[in-house]
Amino acid sequence: MLTISSGAEIVATLPPALLADEAPEYDISQWAAAPRVVAESIPERPDVAATSRDERPLHKIGLELLDLLASPAVASRAVIYRTYDQMVGTDTVLGPGADAAVLRIKGRADAVAVAIDAQPRVAALDPFVGAASAVAEALRNVVCVGATPLAITDCLNLGNPERPEGAWQLERTIAGISAACIALGVPVVSGNVSLYNATRGADIWPTAVIGAVGHLGDVTRHIPVTSGRLGDVVMLAGSAQVTLGASAYGASIGVHDGPVAIDLALETRLQRFILAAHEAGTLRAAHDRAEGGLAVALAELALRDRIGMKVTLPAVRGIDKRLALFGEGPSGAILVVGPSLESRLRALAAQHDVPVWTLGTIG
Repeated sequence: MLTISSGAEIVATLPPALLADEAPEYDISQWAAAPRVVAESIPERPDVAATSRDERPLHKIGLELLDLLASPAVASRAVIYRTYDQMVGTDTVLGPGADAAVLRIKGRADAVAVAIDAQPRVAALDPFVGAASAVAEALRNVVCVGATPLAITDCLNLGNPERPEGAWQLERTIAGISAACIALGVPVVSGNVSLYNATRGADIWPTAVIGAVGHLGDVTRHIPVTSGRLGDVVMLAGSAQVTLGASAYGASIGVHDGPVAIDLALETRLQRFILAAHEAGTLRAAHDRAEGGLAVALAELALRDRIGMKVTLPAVRGIDKRLALFGEGPSGAILVVGPSLESRLRALAAQHDVPVWTLGTIG
C-alpha cells in the first residue's frame, strides 16, 4: 500500500496500482453522440464576411499572398526573436527562423533539434486530426533540419471536461497524439494539461501544443537554412491534397469548415524519405509546408537568401490554383536539390512510396 503521512498522522492509503495501470478512467460512453465535428463554421474574423474563393479573381492572387504574409498567423516573428539573446550558452547552431532550432552539445560531435507546433484551426474541427497533425508537423520540422525524431512533450489546452463536448474533445485529443506517436515511432516523455479555459462562457479550441526533439549524429551535417543555388530544382514531396477550410487563407475570408484528415502512414514514409535523402547527400534545403500553404512555404524559402524562383503548380485533380497555393494539409515538404541529383531524389522517393512533383527552379 502507498501511505501518505503528515508528521505522525497517516492521512491516506491506497494501492499503488491506482496510480498506474488501474487508474480510474473517465467514462464518456454516455456521450457517444457528441458531435464528431466540433465547429462546422467558426469564422476566425467575424468582421470579414465569408467569401467563396470562386468569387475572387485569379489576378488578385499575388496581392492575397502579400496580405497572407502580413497576417498574424503567418507573419515573420523576427521582430520578436531579434530582441532577445539567441545564443545563450553559445550552443545555437540554427536559431529562430529555421524549421527547427539546432543546438550543439559541448564536447561532442552530435546535436539536438527542437521544434514546437500546434494546429488549433484543425483541432476545432476535429480534435483527433488536430492533435495528430500537431505531432506530425513538430516532428516534420525536426526532420527538415536533418534530425532523427526522438520524442515529444505535450501541453494540452482545452475547455471544460465536465461538459460532454469538452470530455469528448479531451479524449479525442489524447487519442490523436497517441495514434501519431505510435505511427511515427516516438514516445511522449512529459507534458502538462490546462483545462477549464474559456472566454465569455465559450470554451477555447481544443489545442495540443507539441514540442519535439530530434538527434543529429554530426552537428556539421544539418540541412542548411538556404534558398538553394541558381538553377537548383524545387520539388514538393508528400501529399498534394489540401483544404482551405482550416487554413490561414480560409480564416482571412471568414471560412472555417471541414472535413480535415491526416494519413499517418504517408507522414511516416515522408519523414523517413527526407532523412534518407539527407543521409544520401541529395538535399540542398528542406522546408515544411505549413501555415499559408505552398505559396507561403515557397515565399519563406525564397526569403532565406532573397533569391527568386520560377514554379509551375502541380496538376492534381480537384485542386484549382488558389487551393493549390493557399490550401493547407499535413504531410507536405518543399525540397531543393541540385539538378544533377533530381533523378536520384526521385528514385529515393519511389523506394519510400512518396509522391514528388517538380515545381521549378531557383533563380
